[in-house]
Amino acid sequence: MKNIIIASTSTLYNGKPLEYLLNEIEHLFKDVSEILFIPYARPGGISHDDYTNKISDAFSKINKTIKGIHTFKNPKQAIQEAKGIYVGGGNTFVLVNNLYKNDCINILKEIVTSGTPYLGTSAGSNICGLSMGTTNDMPIVYPPSFKTLSFVPFNINPHYLDPIEGSKHMGETRETRIQEFHKFNTQPVIGLREGSYIKVSGESIQLKGEHQARVFEYDTEPYEIETNTYLNELK
Repeated sequence: MKNIIIASTSTLYNGKPLEYLLNEIEHLFKDVSEILFIPYARPGGISHDDYTNKISDAFSKINKTIKGIHTFKNPKQAIQEAKGIYVGGGNTFVLVNNLYKNDCINILKEIVTSGTPYLGTSAGSNICGLSMGTTNDMPIVYPPSFKTLSFVPFNINPHYLDPIEGSKHMGETRETRIQEFHKFNTQPVIGLREGSYIKVSGESIQLKGEHQARVFEYDTEPYEIETNTYLNELK
């Protein structure tokens, strides 16, 4: 029975890391005292140790301890024996490359599908979809595959941004990028705005948080869904 939180971001503007999610996280990890943290995405290129220490401060507020996967000799075994897992944000290409390099993709999918509670934010959320093809990140490394964990039957675009009226920026919007994705792929994409998250409980998949999400389906006009909407029917 899957027990997963897929959050657009770890930190809201003017907030502290995971602050807005602490109540939900405390419930997610209610039976867990130590959480395995996977810092492979390395936001800003910081070290695994620095990233783990930063996250530890947030989890200490709910009396949870954090141990980084990089401190284990055998990452696969660390995942297999973990009672709870958190995969943080950063660069999705770097994250996925490291998961494949350490042969962790299949075991991570297996144990979370079997019920080990999982929290993902940003890049750690991106990998919960069918592929990492809707990441916002630069391809600074080249993973062996873009296929990811498939915890949900669609792709995710974390940090989804709406076009800004009156902006003079000439680059593509997120909506345009996702429409480009759909010229070559058919799976739905959820544009997940900051402050919102997807909660997976068993076979239930539900949008939560303070914002609507934007849904992109192949060969269909994008549309908005309200918080608390169930997403199980997206295919």
